[in-house]
Amino acid sequence: MATKIGVYFDASNIGGGLDVEALAAGVTAKWGSFTAVVKVFPVLADKYEEISADIEAQQLDGVLMCGASPRADSVSYRFPVYTETVNLREQCVLSFQDEKGNPLRAGQPAPALLVQIATDYINMGVMKMQKGNLPDSAALENGGTKRVLVVGGGYTGLNAALEAARSGYEVVLAEKTGTLGGAANNIPTGSPLHAPWEDKEPTNVAQLVSAVNAERAITVKLETTVAKLAGQPGDYVCTLATPKGEEEVQIGAAVVATGWVPLDDKYLAPMGLGSSPKIVTAAEFGKLLVAGKVNAKRIAFVLDTTLAEEEIKKQVAEAEAAAKAAAEAAAAEAPAAPAEEEGEKVFVKEDLECIDHLRYSNVVNSVGMLRLANTVCEQTGDEAQCYVIYKHMTMPGIFERFYKKMQDRLGLMLTKADVTGIREEGGAMVVSCANTLLGMDFDLECDMVVLPTGLVPVTAKEAVMQFQYRQGPDFPDLNLFDGYLDSNYICFPYETRRTGVYAAGCVRQPLTLDACVQDARGAVLKAIQCIECAGHGVAVHPRSGDATYPVFNFVRCTQCKRCTEECPFGALDDDEKGTPKPNPGRCRRCGTCFGACPERVISFANYNIDQIGSMIREVNVPKDFKNEGPRVLILACENDAYPALDMAAMRGKTWSPYVRIIPVRCLGSVNAIWISDAMSKGYDGVMLLGCKYGDDYQCHFIKGSELCSRRMQNIAETLNRLGVEPQRVEQFEVAIDEYDKVSGMINDFVDRIVAMGANPFKAM
Repeated sequence: MATKIGVYFDASNIGGGLDVEALAAGVTAKWGSFTAVVKVFPVLADKYEEISADIEAQQLDGVLMCGASPRADSVSYRFPVYTETVNLREQCVLSFQDEKGNPLRAGQPAPALLVQIATDYINMGVMKMQKGNLPDSAALENGGTKRVLVVGGGYTGLNAALEAARSGYEVVLAEKTGTLGGAANNIPTGSPLHAPWEDKEPTNVAQLVSAVNAERAITVKLETTVAKLAGQPGDYVCTLATPKGEEEVQIGAAVVATGWVPLDDKYLAPMGLGSSPKIVTAAEFGKLLVAGKVNAKRIAFVLDTTLAEEEIKKQVAEAEAAAKAAAEAAAAEAPAAPAEEEGEKVFVKEDLECIDHLRYSNVVNSVGMLRLANTVCEQTGDEAQCYVIYKHMTMPGIFERFYKKMQDRLGLMLTKADVTGIREEGGAMVVSCANTLLGMDFDLECDMVVLPTGLVPVTAKEAVMQFQYRQGPDFPDLNLFDGYLDSNYICFPYETRRTGVYAAGCVRQPLTLDACVQDARGAVLKAIQCIECAGHGVAVHPRSGDATYPVFNFVRCTQCKRCTEECPFGALDDDEKGTPKPNPGRCRRCGTCFGACPERVISFANYNIDQIGSMIREVNVPKDFKNEGPRVLILACENDAYPALDMAAMRGKTWSPYVRIIPVRCLGSVNAIWISDAMSKGYDGVMLLGCKYGDDYQCHFIKGSELCSRRMQNIAETLNRLGVEPQRVEQFEVAIDEYDKVSGMINDFVDRIVAMGANPFKAM
């Protein structure tokens, strides 16, 4: 708890006609026993040394800066004491509009409503300081184990191991097979890796393997898998299953580069795969090229898989219709429909998701088929004729140069077309093409047909890390990316939902070789950052550098398991008695655990239940609804909603003067008691502004907004019991780039509250 606070006003960043000296005097009058120093500076940024001197001379244990948004200024002020910021610029002055919706007029004194908003925010800031503190250190005693585990010895894993070793870290490289190189061993030549990005290049897998084996900092373990991974970032104990038995190794972080396996052949069966040795996938064709077993002279490389997708959809629809008919017949006690013949293959709904791997892999297949066709032309002295038939040719970035060169390649023809059939006729393969760029439909005769390869991440098939976590040995299934390892595609490449374990290469998403190299570097940098952060006891992401972590009052813990079950990152285990066991290194500081806790026994040093509840109660809520208007509390996610509000204000958007905004780490951290506090205080409504969830989820903490939405049902029931309309509390989804919409959302909600009338608790 901060007991001697310094409050500093940044006059140049406030404006709006506010009498800053009067605001400062108000702080002294109300909070004199807590505020040892209250000063108004023309430009706060020029006074860092003076504030530092005040901290030492006055023995301050807290600094409150009143001016611009914390997103704009907080990084500039790093003091050795607890520091917070009051946003009087973006979310007070710039966003202000009066009761009639009019913005501030330049050169005019601040209206009374604006003064009240500023006063409320300042009082909330001082209260926040009183209820918060600097955290105790969670730094590891040994500074963290400077060793990285790389799982997978393919192209990505080899590059990752070398990058980590060259960065000064020890590396253990675990490969489940008896050889290094992985799928790259079956690629005759690689895609362009360097400027001018026009020609395929050697993969140089043999040189990579030699470099790894020659690096003294790398220990290679062949025929080895991860049997157990226990502990936390910087202090993991990894048990490896080796040919000689289990072996324990201390590691600080891990990079998963286990690569991919091909999509089951059954999904391309509608295109003839499996019916003839003349129809193969690109992966199989690459192996044949390496082995020198390709004798065909006319080869069709087919990128359009609509034929297979439509057949699977048709079979799924028929199966669902049959199941529905059977259920209706059973309900009517009618004779059941004839059973399917044994062995008949029918696709099910889950197969629709599996076939998506072909779409995900289109970039790799587009580049790869051009590369394979080019290789065939070279190996045959341009005697072969290759046809690339595509529906969507996708070239990533600068690979467009490679594509343009292939358009002019002798012996290679490209055309856009719908492939309507593939059959064997008279000893030759025939590919039927419609809607072609040539302006005509035609049947293409060839000696061989090459179909795309669906790259399925290994993690979709097996648990590669075997976590010794309460939440299970595998990575959580997002049900969005079909097994690909990624915590949040939008915001955090390389991250997984297990802090300290990072994904690289085709286990993260289908990638070309050059992108695998970049992935290896990026994942290794994240692993190194994680080890260093663990050594300092701070978060890696998304609250990078945050030294707080959840603290439990175990005396009141009822062992309900809500915190362990709802934590998106597996930060909590159970001890032998079933009590939550925190692992600060795994924690991402979202607060989901204390949002879930019914006993409110979990807190952070500078973010806790009592702190936010006290801030809510500190706002001046008038009793006279008709003349002084409503009061609406906004709990805004600091990752998307809060910056969207800032950006809206900076772009001239304004909103109702009746709202008060409190940033929260995530809507998943919102505890129901805060809603109760607001209602009992007399607030007329509560808005919960958070990230999007569902199929288009954008939550930095994966499930925060979704969890909040589920809890809203319990909140609605509680409000009903209290005689308060549930419509007074509503959750809204807002992305960080929807700053143009957020002010309208606020004003519409306030209008609805005005129409509903005052909170019944105002009369109490």
